[in-house]
Amino acid sequence: MSDIDSIDGNSLPKLQVQQKTIQLFGINIHALSMKEALANVHQAITNKQSLHVGMLNAAKVVNMKRNPALGEDVTSSNMILADGSAVVMASKLLGKKLPERVAGIDLMHGILAEGSQLGYRVFCLGATEEISHQIEIEIGKHYPGVVVAGRQNGYFSAEQEPSVAQRIADSKADVLFVAITSPKKEQFMAKWNATMKVPVVHGVGGSFDVFAGKVQRAPLMWQKLGMEWLYRVLQEPGRLWKRYLVTNTLFLGMLAKEMIKPTKS
Repeated sequence: MSDIDSIDGNSLPKLQVQQKTIQLFGINIHALSMKEALANVHQAITNKQSLHVGMLNAAKVVNMKRNPALGEDVTSSNMILADGSAVVMASKLLGKKLPERVAGIDLMHGILAEGSQLGYRVFCLGATEEISHQIEIEIGKHYPGVVVAGRQNGYFSAEQEPSVAQRIADSKADVLFVAITSPKKEQFMAKWNATMKVPVVHGVGGSFDVFAGKVQRAPLMWQKLGMEWLYRVLQEPGRLWKRYLVTNTLFLGMLAKEMIKPTKS
């Protein structure tokens, strides 16, 4: 296989991430540190190659098994990272080696920090109009060297998707941050990647809400203990308790099956 693999004739050439992968729950995950992930981002932007970032946490693993289409969209990413502490914990229990958790929000801030020095152009897609507007203000405040090439809230119809994708293409962005809930986020990224022609596409989930100050991120100690999900539940119990109860329970069941699975000789 060549170093550059094209997605299709009209898209950017695809960056081949060379670092080692491990397999968990049938999913290939790149065993990367934050520094290595950011190096791939910089390479993709510099060389105008396509880098589609997939983030994996416990809920995503469960939902990929439930929804094969979501699984296909996530695994089509050419850099899949362990966003959740539970995934890193599972890798250790199963004798695999993930160097660290690379949280989606931390990767976003890392890209913005480098972009402030290098003049990256970013397009912000998703969240409410209020949050979208605030994100543009926050980027200007904290990362003044970044050019906000455009923004669009996440409340658009399927019929509007082609025009949204074309707006992103016309912005000539280096990075697209997608703050839309799964599986719509992954479906949009996979479907319109070739049209948008943005080197780096990163699905950031609820990171815009945190960056804009609407939602408070868990303190560092909670993050280190792998309890960031519980901190989120405590902030929005009515919306999140059932989701995390179900997905965490199913994830633990999947992990137990992996741990008792016979080792191949």
